[in-house]
Amino acid sequence: MSWKTSYRSIYYDGAPEPDDMELLPGETALLVIDIQNTYLERPDRETLGTDEQRTYDAWTPFHDRMHNTVIPNTKSMLDVFRGSDIECMFARIACRTRDGRDRSLSQKMPGWNNLLLPKDEEPSQMVSEIGPQGDEVCVIKTTDSALTGTNLRLILRNIGIKNVICCGIFTDQCVSSTVRSLADESFNVIVLEDCCAAGSDELHHKELEIINMIYCHVMSSAELKAMMKLA
Repeated sequence: MSWKTSYRSIYYDGAPEPDDMELLPGETALLVIDIQNTYLERPDRETLGTDEQRTYDAWTPFHDRMHNTVIPNTKSMLDVFRGSDIECMFARIACRTRDGRDRSLSQKMPGWNNLLLPKDEEPSQMVSEIGPQGDEVCVIKTTDSALTGTNLRLILRNIGIKNVICCGIFTDQCVSSTVRSLADESFNVIVLEDCCAAGSDELHHKELEIINMIYCHVMSSAELKAMMKLA
């Protein structure tokens, strides 16, 4: 099944297939969202109690997908874009204060999303295999959306970007929030489904179905390369 017919929600059941897009290199950027060290850290399973092991096991498919699919495919996209002189950009969750007082409310809420990631510490850095190189733009955000609370919107406009290709985590959180913000600002948005992950495959696929065709177009990295005639 091609990107033109996959990830259809009830809203777009039977809708016409979209046309191929003309993604000019000078008007296109790859945006890598939140693929940071903190999300790939794992304890030794044998040191955990029963409940903690259950949680560990529940997250194992996510870690497998990150190491076997998302990171290799994202690195491939970065290599191809850099080789074609196409803009590569990054966004990461980090706070500018050590106690995190500058974080948004959503990042202070109790539970899994309560993140304290000072900007200069190792957990907040992008994973080394797919980190920024040279003068590539990397914005720091204390919100889910990479546009809200950063100057990324201005940077994209200044560079002349019209098309943003999104990769990263989590599909149903920061990726989705960024995609919606970009769409509201009238950027053309593409999400590479094999360069993204959510906490579960179910959440990943459902969110792609929700955002596809209204806020973005969802496709594979191979389909994008073919569309842009990239090696």
